Amino acid sequence: MIERTYGATGVRVAILGFGAARLPESVKGHGRFDYEKSVPVVRRAIDLGVNYIDSAQAYGAGTSEVVIGKAIKGYDRSRLFLTTKIPVGNQVQSRASSWRKRLDISLRRFDTPYIDFVFMHGLTWQAFVDHASRPGRALSEMRKAQQEGLIRHVCFSSHDLPGNIIRLINTNEFAGVLMQYNCLDTSNREAIQRAHEKQMGVAIMGPLAAGLFVNAGASAHLPGAPSAMRPEIALDFALTNSNVTVALSGMSSVEQVEQNVTAVERFGALNAAESADWKRFYCRQQVAADEYCTYCGKCQPCPQQVNIAENFRYMNWQRVWGLDAPARDAYARLNGKEGWQPWGKIEGKNASACNDCGECEPRCPLHIPIIAQLREARESLGHAEDVRLLKEV
Repeated sequence: MIERTYGATGVRVAILGFGAARLPESVKGHGRFDYEKSVPVVRRAIDLGVNYIDSAQAYGAGTSEVVIGKAIKGYDRSRLFLTTKIPVGNQVQSRASSWRKRLDISLRRFDTPYIDFVFMHGLTWQAFVDHASRPGRALSEMRKAQQEGLIRHVCFSSHDLPGNIIRLINTNEFAGVLMQYNCLDTSNREAIQRAHEKQMGVAIMGPLAAGLFVNAGASAHLPGAPSAMRPEIALDFALTNSNVTVALSGMSSVEQVEQNVTAVERFGALNAAESADWKRFYCRQQVAADEYCTYCGKCQPCPQQVNIAENFRYMNWQRVWGLDAPARDAYARLNGKEGWQPWGKIEGKNASACNDCGECEPRCPLHIPIIAQLREARESLGHAEDVRLLKEV
């Protein structure tokens, strides 16, 4: 499998990484992973050349790390690169003692003397400034653990606004970063470029857009779409960005592993006409999407906690990409309570919370009529009852 160098670390990793957040569950809906079913999935990936395995303390209620620890037994540890993510988002989590206890837990679960890449999980710029980077907090403890040989590299993952991710990159504190990037969401292009300039490794989550294109068959309903998008086309799109080091895919079966490995082995070798058709189609669609919103986040914060950029993202899924059902589902989840979408933690509310106060519109550099478009989002994505009430008003 093709490998790329992870920033200035010198580590060579396969361009396909194993995302260990969606392994088979022991009891569906309970979250804990089934070891007998999950271990063979990870081992099959390793046997096929995958050497970057991404986990987090929260995945599978901690069982993700255990699965990986069991799966790597018998393999050359020096050729496998394990990652985990530890939250530092509040005062308690960022305490040095708290962070060290969590690291010790991960080391025991992995049953390994060191972890290659340890990430601050879901880091925001504000959490870094207020908590993680303060003297005697998580960052300084990570440096101590690094000196002790317990971790090799300090990194961060983030769902923050692209500008804030760039601010985190510019601190020069990190060897690598994990962020979202795919054909439906290229808002982190500049952040990826900046990370590369800073000689950081770049891992991307969601290269298959949570399976939206691959599973929804949306392209069949899109004017001008050449054919249903397959995994190799989505992965080809993500990896064509040479600043991306490794694309993570959450895999839950041996079949998915083999399908994705086959896809990346074809990277750069797709049928030229097919690849060109999809790239032309993507460019046309992206131009249409960018006419509405580039998700810069400058319109925030909203007094009513409306996540304006996310509302527009889902509206673009529907009207630009033809992903009606996924767009409606994502809109419903944006309720200020759940916080999690299939692709990560997203905070805020949907357009139904907007009270037309107008504070957002003067901040928009594109002069988008935000209030009118939030109304459109509510009409097109909201429930029938919401639409009826809106029309009555």
